[in-house]
Amino acid sequence: MAILIDKKKRVLVQGITGREGRARTRLMREYGTNVVAGVTPGKGGQSVLGVPVFNTPDEAVKSLGTIDVSVVFVPAAGVKDAAISAIEAGIKLTVLVPDRVPVWDAMEIAAATKGNGATFLGPNTLGVLSPGKAVVGMIGGRAESARQWFKPGVPKGVGVISRSGGMASSTGYYLGQAGVRISTIVHIGGDAVIGIRLPDAALMFENDPLTEAIVIFGEIGSSQEEELAQLIIDGKITKPVIAYIGGKAAREGTRFSHAGAIIEGGRGTYAGKVKALREAGAVLVDAFGDLPDAVVNILKKMKGESLMSVADKNAVWNTAITRVEPNKVAVRGYNIAELMGRVSFGAAVYLTLTGELPLPAIARLMDAILVSSIDHGATPPSALAARTVASTGAALSASVAAGIMSINRHHGGAIEDCARQLKAIADRAARESISMDEAATRTLATMREAGERMSGFGHRLHTKDPRTTRLFELAREAGLDGAHMQAARAVEKAFAQAKKVLPINVDGAIGAILADLGMNPAAFNGVFMIARTPGLIAHVIEEQNREKPMRRIDPVNHGYDGPPARSLSDAPSP
Repeated sequence: MAILIDKKKRVLVQGITGREGRARTRLMREYGTNVVAGVTPGKGGQSVLGVPVFNTPDEAVKSLGTIDVSVVFVPAAGVKDAAISAIEAGIKLTVLVPDRVPVWDAMEIAAATKGNGATFLGPNTLGVLSPGKAVVGMIGGRAESARQWFKPGVPKGVGVISRSGGMASSTGYYLGQAGVRISTIVHIGGDAVIGIRLPDAALMFENDPLTEAIVIFGEIGSSQEEELAQLIIDGKITKPVIAYIGGKAAREGTRFSHAGAIIEGGRGTYAGKVKALREAGAVLVDAFGDLPDAVVNILKKMKGESLMSVADKNAVWNTAITRVEPNKVAVRGYNIAELMGRVSFGAAVYLTLTGELPLPAIARLMDAILVSSIDHGATPPSALAARTVASTGAALSASVAAGIMSINRHHGGAIEDCARQLKAIADRAARESISMDEAATRTLATMREAGERMSGFGHRLHTKDPRTTRLFELAREAGLDGAHMQAARAVEKAFAQAKKVLPINVDGAIGAILADLGMNPAAFNGVFMIARTPGLIAHVIEEQNREKPMRRIDPVNHGYDGPPARSLSDAPSP
């Protein structure tokens, strides 16, 4: 689990067309953040890194539905208007990255959040990062370094709260080096007036069941650490708190790094913060370099699950798919022995590709998708390739590999291509505020002029693909009818109106359904390969057991002499 951000939260980037907004959007998307839209006034209709751009947050929400988080990359003078426009659009968390935001502007933003049941992080924040899930802002700098430095909290992790941006990353990095996993890193911001404060973030971690301890990088100035100490005394924070306070040598009236880190009127002193936290029961370290070891010692005493194994600590790279230990195999965290006999193969494929088990109706739909493409006779290129190689006496693996390698853009690849084309139509409808039917008509006209082909529609044999009909039935039963399926119907309608009947085929149906399930289109051709492999194996075995080696295989003229038509009602009962 994580606080504030995870892989499912839908994120909007304000200022996405600027240099900083574009660069940080790349970081967020490459790390896995679900960035669904961008906003730059006057530049609606554009696209940045595949993300549609709108003129206002309200336009984005009306077009795309609920958006959970907005992250702001605009000049300081424009932060107030940008933030309030996101808040009034119904976005519940706004992350304000810029520094030098006027104090009065920050106060107006705070009033707006209070009036709309929302909250904000910053200003002057690097954002928030939940290792292995998502990042909003700029912690880590690059996706590659962020993945290497910060270790995901599996099964549990410690929460990190920092009043310093640079030290937020440093704290996470050194904890990882010490073998400590992290649930979330939060940089609350260094200004005098901020949204989520240190005690607020600590309460969030207290309520997160997968955060075991709270690590603090505090500073002089303000009363945030003292308020945290009072929460511990009051029993509202019960998890271990391990802290370092910066600014020990600062004198009254001297600003320590940030606008909010200043001692005034004897308040916010280093000594006062350390005394309050120690008396409350927190563990304080005198030197930042001692912080990781202090965290490790606390976790060892409590037998915490946030500590990595020696193998994980020494790992030079990680995978989030399968964990293999002596006498145990876990796929996406699930013990494979518990999955066996309890979940279907389609559900297991969905789990492996997405990281989560599907609902029963979706699992049934995944099973149907795999069954629908298990084989389509001996004429497709993959079957012919597998049989041809098999006729040479090649091994099963080589023969099936030849069939798999022939699955490409024009055979099986239509699934991914169709999904991307349907998304373009749906995005156009939202961007131009037109109906899906109109978006399909305009897009097909543009494609015709460019000599491009709409993938996933029409079939050399079927005028009404029976597999498509059944898949859409099961999709409806599962309550699935998203933008891609709606776009598919609009394309069919546009073809019919143009007197060119091209119904959606099984590849198009699979592409639309998988896309509406939120799966990554890069995996769609792989789903087809998974489905087709049993059919290829059957063709290879039949070729080698029934036919002469090195025969001339006619690609079209062949008959069928298998079992006659039969019904499932005649099959053995389970």
